[in-house]
Amino acid sequence: MRPDDTPALRAFRLIARHGSFTRAAAALGVTPSALSQTLRQLEEHVGVRLLHRTTRKVGLTEAGLTFLERIAPALGEIDAAVDALRQHGARPAGTLRIAVPQMVLDHLVAPALAGFLRQWPELKVDVQVENRLTDLVGGGFDAGIRLGERLARDMVAIPLGGPQRAVVVGSPDYFARHGRPRHPQELTAHACLRYRFDSSGAIYRWEFAHPSGASRGQWFELDVDGPITTNDPTLAVRAAIDGLALTHMVEISVRTALAEGRLESVLDDWLPPFDGFYLYYPSRLQVPPKLRAFIEHLRQYIADDH
Repeated sequence: MRPDDTPALRAFRLIARHGSFTRAAAALGVTPSALSQTLRQLEEHVGVRLLHRTTRKVGLTEAGLTFLERIAPALGEIDAAVDALRQHGARPAGTLRIAVPQMVLDHLVAPALAGFLRQWPELKVDVQVENRLTDLVGGGFDAGIRLGERLARDMVAIPLGGPQRAVVVGSPDYFARHGRPRHPQELTAHACLRYRFDSSGAIYRWEFAHPSGASRGQWFELDVDGPITTNDPTLAVRAAIDGLALTHMVEISVRTALAEGRLESVLDDWLPPFDGFYLYYPSRLQVPPKLRAFIEHLRQYIADDH
């Protein structure tokens, strides 16, 4: 591969990430036709078709998927090395790419962004909503945010905001019509929202811990049933507010609705705190000033908010 192929490789990675020539072209600031020509030349150079193209969708061929898996970590390393070199001893600059779950974006990152960008106007932020576990290096991300229990061991993890807790919530109208469960097993008689994981397609089994007795502190899972299955946390909250079902959520996702009385919680004794959110990044990468500035800003935002 020649040095001048690097822009084409980056373009290929971006098209694969967006699944669209139009969106990838907009991100690069070029026309879709110019980007298509770049990819055509790359495919001619390697002698293999990398993408399936239809009028509605762009997808990776088997060869394209294998190729992307090989080049993505290398491109991530190059990006990190160049960025670190440019920022060595300098103020934070460049583009910060982070991967976060939807609820973290809604309740932590999005509210903190305005202050961060006002403080560092020379920075740009690229936020990708990823509800599944993310390959930071392969995806070209500087960092991600996850619950501590889901982090790989080779990651540096910075705690954000301390322990979290889950809640089971429903609307006052729902409880007036159906009553309040006093034991998790009583949920089998209630309409409960079912959450599907993006990564595996599996249905989340609601988790509880025994509050007393010989099993105190031991966690157990419960399979629930109800009228809605989704992978969208926003829909899960909306379904609870509308009285359609009970929802099992991290408390920060419904804090406002609880405070306003639109939702009420049950089974609180069965839901103790657990390990909270962490900002994480690969341990082998030097922390660039832009990421260090973001970590410091988030920590200060959380401290001020609480």
